[in-house]
Amino acid sequence: MTLLACNNQQRPGGTSREAGSIFLAEYDTPFGMPPFDQVEFEDFKPAFLEGIKQEDQEIEAIATNPEPPTFENTIVAMDNSGQVLSRVSRVFYGLRSAETNDDIQELARELSPILSEHSDNIYLNEQLFNRIKTLHDDTTGMNLTTEQYRLLDRYYKRFVRSGSMLDEAQKDRLREINKDLSAATLQFGNNLLNETNGYKLVIDNEEDLAGLPEGVIAAAAEAAKNQGEEGKWVFGLQKPSWLPFLQYSEKRDLREKLYKAMYTRGDNDNENDNKQIINDIVNLRVEKAQMLGYPSHAHFILEENMAKTPENVYNLLNEVWEYALPQAKKEAAALQAMIDAEGGDFKLAS
Repeated sequence: MTLLACNNQQRPGGTSREAGSIFLAEYDTPFGMPPFDQVEFEDFKPAFLEGIKQEDQEIEAIATNPEPPTFENTIVAMDNSGQVLSRVSRVFYGLRSAETNDDIQELARELSPILSEHSDNIYLNEQLFNRIKTLHDDTTGMNLTTEQYRLLDRYYKRFVRSGSMLDEAQKDRLREINKDLSAATLQFGNNLLNETNGYKLVIDNEEDLAGLPEGVIAAAAEAAKNQGEEGKWVFGLQKPSWLPFLQYSEKRDLREKLYKAMYTRGDNDNENDNKQIINDIVNLRVEKAQMLGYPSHAHFILEENMAKTPENVYNLLNEVWEYALPQAKKEAAALQAMIDAEGGDFKLAS
């Protein structure tokens, strides 16, 4: 509690509580839902730091337990650890995805290396892994249920896939890769978000609204008013605005403009450009996968999925292609007919 004790917040109505304390215990709400109306931005950082501190202590207690490893004192204890960090993470990253702002993005950048290091400290903990490996190597007499064995097996594989069987030099490099990947993927997402939120299609000619439902037009007028464009209509790249415009608008040139704006995000040679970041992510993923014994990042990822290997994915796609191609040709013909009917002077690529 020391991280929180010196940071009291004045609450509406004159009450106060320690910043971040809302995440320290299970929510006293219907269905355990987060009380978003009580959460403030100032709650996040203290709660993250306290959550990391608590989980560090929980993991240390498990790893250094003098008793021989058992399913209860190792696997169940692991599964029950990190509750505070889990609660604050779900709320913070949920808000970052759905309703972000500059403060949230800046805190996400600040937390990225901290959380990466925290995760590595768990999954590269040799004492902890040895306890899990001891259980996994010999389950004789443990009388595990199917569900319990699956949990044990998942923890073992998660540790192996996280580098627990690497030598110390490889572990040090893996820590660097994970830290760089965390920062790069976060910046990639932030750049996309900035491009999404920074774009707007302003319409000032009512004729350009042809085909749009009244509700879509009203929402665009409200968006324009909120953005200082009263009397006009604003459409953006958020799906509730973007999709209806592409679906209903009769203005092909404007549909094209909005469509291209969506699919060129991060590729505009500006401060949000993602080309170099993509290159960095690809190289880091390749290095990490090969360090862990996989030919590629795809092999690493698919091992935990139904397909299991890239070869299986391609085989499935080839099977689907046989049946999808005739339908695609029908749809292409329908699109070409629409192009011709609208006076277009071009042919679809085939």
